[in-house]
Amino acid sequence: MEELRTLLARALCWADAHVSAEDLLQGYPAELQGAVLPGQERSAYQLLEHLRIAQQDILDFSRNPNYKARNWPTDYWPGNPAPPSSDAWKQSVHSYLFDREEMVLLIQDESRDLFEPFAHGDGQTLARQAVLLIDHNAYHLGQIALFRKIQNQYPAGKK
Repeated sequence: MEELRTLLARALCWADAHVSAEDLLQGYPAELQGAVLPGQERSAYQLLEHLRIAQQDILDFSRNPNYKARNWPTDYWPGNPAPPSSDAWKQSVHSYLFDREEMVLLIQDESRDLFEPFAHGDGQTLARQAVLLIDHNAYHLGQIALFRKIQNQYPAGKK
């Protein structure tokens, strides 16, 4: 079970096959954060905020027996494509990374059974929530990576 905990925790943060979230999200030019690319519905900022909000929601569900569901989709996506302030991107990145580490700590907590269904859910387990978060984050981080490539702003030294 320790190996599974290590694998799940590592998978939330790894960059074995791609750029890390840290490298991808740091240094995104402010003038491009709110740009909606042709053929896309959202900006990089909206994707980042959605990542942050969804991750916080999954974390809350995973550790809070009094969890209250949010309204889909309004509570999960910011309406405005542009960050509301010059610090909003940085704050969102910080919160995303903080909550990701909180999920890692939750997964690594040996007092938590990875496969015991949550009493407040309908069959969800911590292992399932971890895999859900890994999948969700990879999907949207991949979108942001593509945006950076299209905008010729991919992190230096990354492919």
